Amino acid sequence: MAITPDTKDWTWVIERPCDECGYDASTIEPTDVAALVRRNADAWPAVLERADARERPDPSTWSPLEYAAHVRDVLRLYRTRLALMIDTDDPLYPNWDQDATAVAERYDEQDPAVVGEQLLSAAEEMARAFEAVSGDDWQRPGRRSDGVSFTVATFALYFVHDPIHHLRDVTR
Repeated sequence: MAITPDTKDWTWVIERPCDECGYDASTIEPTDVAALVRRNADAWPAVLERADARERPDPSTWSPLEYAAHVRDVLRLYRTRLALMIDTDDPLYPNWDQDATAVAERYDEQDPAVVGEQLLSAAEEMARAFEAVSGDDWQRPGRRSDGVSFTVATFALYFVHDPIHHLRDVTR
């Protein structure tokens, strides 16, 4: 489920457009992320109502339901990370294995309607959290478990690519 040319180098998401989904961070301000999160979330319930929501296009590609469950969990995880960045000086985020989570949480067996509701709720919480960021808080730092550093501003631009990219994965 790789969406990066080089998973060790995250900066490409902010420095150049994504060839697959067209996301271009240079056209977005961090203060725009809340609206993007809401707009993206609003599209997922229709995806989850489709007859093929549980179908994988091939054995190595997630179904729309699995992608939606992943996006829901990304929203929740990044909401927690954003709170750490705002409330803690230069926090180190705990590691998260998205593939292990998908298996352990049985994304493929979840109820699409419930996932849709949970995704909308998580998106609203995330959007409100970004709307609450102001002033110098956009420059507060945080680090992934691999040591990659973000500011809240770069974190916002990096984060929003994931739901945008995955919505494209299930709507093309």
